[in-house]
Amino acid sequence: MNNYYKFKFSFNKFDKKHKMTCLKEKTIRTKIVYKGTFLTLNNDKVLLPNGNTSTREWIKHPGAVCCIPILPDGKIGLIKQYRYTVKRQMIEIPAGKLNQNEIPERCALRELEEEIGYKADKLTFLTNIHPAIGFTDEKMWLYLAENLVKTEQSLDSDEFLSLFPTKLDEAVDMVWNGKITDVKTIIGILWAQKILCE
Repeated sequence: MNNYYKFKFSFNKFDKKHKMTCLKEKTIRTKIVYKGTFLTLNNDKVLLPNGNTSTREWIKHPGAVCCIPILPDGKIGLIKQYRYTVKRQMIEIPAGKLNQNEIPERCALRELEEEIGYKADKLTFLTNIHPAIGFTDEKMWLYLAENLVKTEQSLDSDEFLSLFPTKLDEAVDMVWNGKITDVKTIIGILWAQKILCE
């Protein structure tokens, strides 16, 4: 017990002594390893806070939006989609990357209509999230989409997904029992629970 308090005290001293700015890494050089249609893989040499150097491999991403669509019957408009990277079908909220010079709100409305075939008359910004800070600079805008009106789904030629209307409490259960593991979807569902159940 005494050792625990000694450790806690010394850690707090260390924490006060080293401010957040001391943790910053400075880029020495950037090398583009691969440039794809919208992703760029970089290999950077960086100067560490202790004066040593290291490398950082990271992916440049244009940014994306994700939406929690509330369908006319009150269910959440989740989708099911096969994700090649994890080799399995995932349950997600609708999302998509920003086109060049596209504002997030316009992207959100476009993606909703393309993916689930609904137009939102009310779009509320909730928060920004960074889904994978260990290897990409991707930033996502999260929206609540309400007052949905049925239009037509318009998927890309290589995009295959199905609408999966789900009651909010069932979606929350799927988060806690591990059936939903996609990070943006977990965050979106918990935001929906906070807002819609207050």
